[in-house]
Amino acid sequence: MTDAGAERRGRLSRDLVLRTAIALADTGGIESLTMRKLGVELGVEAMSLYRHVANKSDLLDGMIDSVFDEIDLPTGTGWRTTMRRRAVSTREVLARHRWAIGLMESRSTPGPANLRHHDAVLGTLRAAGFSVVQAAHAYSVLDSYIYGFAMQEPSLPFETAGETKDVTQAIMARFATGEYPHLTEIAVEHVMRPDYDYGNEFEYGLDLILDGLQRARRAT
Repeated sequence: MTDAGAERRGRLSRDLVLRTAIALADTGGIESLTMRKLGVELGVEAMSLYRHVANKSDLLDGMIDSVFDEIDLPTGTGWRTTMRRRAVSTREVLARHRWAIGLMESRSTPGPANLRHHDAVLGTLRAAGFSVVQAAHAYSVLDSYIYGFAMQEPSLPFETAGETKDVTQAIMARFATGEYPHLTEIAVEHVMRPDYDYGNEFEYGLDLILDGLQRARRAT
């Protein structure tokens, strides 16, 4: 082994391996991430990685735990404000790590940040007066909405207001006037407005869910 190789192995740590793996997944997607490619990126043989991660599953556990660690923990007073802030933070983190969306609840050996996050969410709901069953329902509906929105958002064929208008106009040009009146109405009066931002739909829907959860809690 060369001195350079020994130095690279010496500076390896689990944290460095995980951060590098996350950066590779952010760039090329989780499907393209291999232990060999990770080793090349770190300048070491793939076998050196197994001093810090047991296998590919352990690597994914650590990566997902790091993603959970980026999400704001539910803290403070007022369950609704706390849950809203946590939802917005989760969406922002998942926008940075698109590959993680389908893996967030998939780990059978979750790490400490993962467990801490789940416990804090449930603790906030229980402290607010939600029953055990209600807290489970609330957690499920919130995460289904957050993850679903985070998955749908990047698949849209537009990002800016200008792109939205161009795409909408191109779609409308394909059908005759009056053929799809309701689609035309929402396109002209809402989607094609210069201040339109699809991301605003997230918080509107989130508030509807929180309103419903608040009514369910009060009815108990």
